[in-house]
Amino acid sequence: MTIKPNKYKNIIFDLGGVILNIDYMLAVKAFNVLGLPEFENYFSQAQQKQLFDLYEKGQLSSADFRNELKIHCKTDVDDTTIDAAWNSMLLDLPPERLDLLKQYKQTHRTFLLSNTNEIHIDTFNKYLQNNFNIPNMAGHFEKLYLSYKVGMRKPDSEIFELVLSENNLNPSETLFIDDSIQHIKTANKLGIQTYWLDVKKESIVNMFE
Repeated sequence: MTIKPNKYKNIIFDLGGVILNIDYMLAVKAFNVLGLPEFENYFSQAQQKQLFDLYEKGQLSSADFRNELKIHCKTDVDDTTIDAAWNSMLLDLPPERLDLLKQYKQTHRTFLLSNTNEIHIDTFNKYLQNNFNIPNMAGHFEKLYLSYKVGMRKPDSEIFELVLSENNLNPSETLFIDDSIQHIKTANKLGIQTYWLDVKKESIVNMFE
């Protein structure tokens, strides 16, 4: 399936899975090694425990997040080891996706809406600096909405409503692209046009006409 971009004035992009390649199972495996065999029950693409919700809403510091994970690990680990396991899900960002974002920023109002956290964003920004000589994604969008910065996260409707209201966006003229179906469902209920990206079969680079 392809999208006709001229149908929309605004495009809201997810980050992980849509722009940045990720693999949740790598973090599951990493924490299994650290003695947390049930990690997949704590955190996955479809659902997660309160610890991760609080961290992604910025209601828990990185230090407290690490300490909570340490309690559940059956081996003694330091902060660096926790960060490495947590960041293991972050993979690469194909440069052609950045090119596409630059292209559509010229013709549409574009926004980034991501459930994320301080440890991941710090690591991702270092990746951007090292690989593309840019400090962050701010130059590729009109505005970034990062869950831990705004205190809300998908699939709660309030974060979608925030993006719409702050930028005076008409939902019917706005396309939201995400790889998590639960986020798509909330956006649909608000009248936002949506595209569920099947990352196993397609990329944002080849989904637009």
